[in-house]
Amino acid sequence: MEITLKAVNSRRELRRYINLPSRIHAGHRNWMPPLYMDERAYYDPLKNKAFTYCDTILLLAYRGEQPVGRAMGIINHLYNDQHQEKTARFEHLDCYEDEEVAHALLEAIEQWAREKGMEEIVGPFGFSEKDPEGFMVEGFDKLPILVTACNLPYMPRFMESKGYEKKLDCLDFLIDIENKVPDIYPLAFERAQRNKQFRLLEFRKTKELKPYITGVFQLVNRTYEGLYGFLPLDDDEIRETAARYLPLLDPRFVKVILGPDGQAAAFIVGIPNMTKGIQRSGGRLLPFGIFHILRAARATRQLDLMLGAIDEQYRGRGLDVLMGWAMIQSARKAGIHTFETHLVLETNTRMLAEYERMGATLHKRFRIYRKSLL
Repeated sequence: MEITLKAVNSRRELRRYINLPSRIHAGHRNWMPPLYMDERAYYDPLKNKAFTYCDTILLLAYRGEQPVGRAMGIINHLYNDQHQEKTARFEHLDCYEDEEVAHALLEAIEQWAREKGMEEIVGPFGFSEKDPEGFMVEGFDKLPILVTACNLPYMPRFMESKGYEKKLDCLDFLIDIENKVPDIYPLAFERAQRNKQFRLLEFRKTKELKPYITGVFQLVNRTYEGLYGFLPLDDDEIRETAARYLPLLDPRFVKVILGPDGQAAAFIVGIPNMTKGIQRSGGRLLPFGIFHILRAARATRQLDLMLGAIDEQYRGRGLDVLMGWAMIQSARKAGIHTFETHLVLETNTRMLAEYERMGATLHKRFRIYRKSLL
């Protein structure tokens, strides 16, 4: 049957678009569904501010009456204006093992982007680097973590057969905190603790975190500025992001360091791995999904490192060791054996060197692709 592409223009079509991956990945043992409450908010222009500065298109591919693929096109005008680019993005490209469907979806988004004057397309890449980015190209036998892609192995092959090439790789590492932490870490921690210009904060209750949330995100804005795809959060987005993620945080695994001015100079955030709970919940928190997720978080022996930063002016002062050793101690007390890192760009040599020093091993690799539209 021929392929038909339809733009998503109704609530019914959006539900079909959001739910299609659960059918595509029905036999995919390691697939983790999204949290559907967040997924619906992501596509809601009233809840997602990115729609105010981005052009978007959502497409469903059909063979006959059956949906067989989907994709989203994005043009982030705010990012393009700031970086003098004419770049479109594709995101949430998913389909059955059918190369013709993948190519049809990509061709439609490419043409849409050309008509809007774009000169290049990259992806998978969402509204910003805070969304899942890249297709997994190594690590298909590994369980995913939050905010990472969970594609099947044929998707990178479909990209390359359509003329896409690598733009950037994003790397994910495992750190064995039982056996591979360098002996120098506790000594360096003691030395860093003696520097009274800096104060390490550790927390027992979520409400204790609230006074530091704004400062932490302001630090993110300063330190992530040069990372590919990053857009600073404004005050409204800081409040919305804090409200969204604060309930998920375990205060034991948040470390903040205050600098000489009393402001956040560094921080790191980890969350107990919830993958198996999200899988069991089917991505739905109600009525009982939240209990599966909480149970998985309590039982896990893995901590997922989600976010961290050190103010540029304080780098090389031992703050990484101060936070890192404190996190390792908290994790060991909780029965955690392993850290899995969030994605690190292959160009982030400073972070890669830090993970190498900690004895980290490469766990997964994700690839962002590019193609000229000229």
